[in-house]
Amino acid sequence: MSGPFRPVRKTAGRVKRASLRAAKAAAARVRLVVEPVDSERALRRRLLAEGARLSPARPDRRWEPWMGRPLRTSSEVDAACDALAAMGLPPHGERTKNWDLLVALGVILDAVPVTGAVLEMGAPLYSRLLPWLYLYGYRQLHGIDLVFDAPLMRGPIRYQQMDLTQTTFADGSFDAIACLSVVEHGVDLDAYLREAARLLRPGGVLVTSTDYWCEPVDTGGQEAYGVPIRIFGPNDITAFADRAAAHGLRLRGDLDLACDERVVEWKRFGLHYTFVNVVLEKQPA
Repeated sequence: MSGPFRPVRKTAGRVKRASLRAAKAAAARVRLVVEPVDSERALRRRLLAEGARLSPARPDRRWEPWMGRPLRTSSEVDAACDALAAMGLPPHGERTKNWDLLVALGVILDAVPVTGAVLEMGAPLYSRLLPWLYLYGYRQLHGIDLVFDAPLMRGPIRYQQMDLTQTTFADGSFDAIACLSVVEHGVDLDAYLREAARLLRPGGVLVTSTDYWCEPVDTGGQEAYGVPIRIFGPNDITAFADRAAAHGLRLRGDLDLACDERVVEWKRFGLHYTFVNVVLEKQPA
């Protein structure tokens, strides 16, 4: 009786194995569908979809002469965007922002090992700096902004709601802090500098950018984000650097505050100006 039944047993085995393979494939598809949107795998997939390389090239030194001065020409914006494309990094949607982002990225890559901790103050989810640093191997990445209702993870990047002048981080928590196009929106500058100095480890760097023009800009009394629009001038930036020194933060290089083109346009308010960045370093106690 064994003869007639042998083919049946073989067929049943093949069907069973095929069913098992199909079940495993279905389970894999389910895992893919329900994969948490905040997982590291999801972060990588999102960055790849945006055109990123998972092992980007390091930037050349074109950002270095841009420290401590304004964005002067539209060609500098083009140069920053070209550099990011060559490196394999997805750019910011607002082209002009890629200029100060590249400065911040260059400073941090230059000063902070991949084991270091980085904080971005004023970091909505569309911010590019922390995802870029992730691609370079950094994993201690934090972003704070008042827009968050609850802590949120994007792979190892942790975002949470926090006032940048009164954070809950411990003293000396970070090797670098970046705050790009934020302080002009009603931030108490002395409180900001004091808190940044508290959070930085000795030798840590603080990169700040803000709206700027060499002459007063008539904002027409307009408001944005619930506060009067402010565009900094040379005296404001000099006073900012002086106040930073009082908190133990010294300039990296010299300030050069001369203007050229009004590269930045805020269409909503009909304003034209540029950006300026200031790079500071915490002095040893």
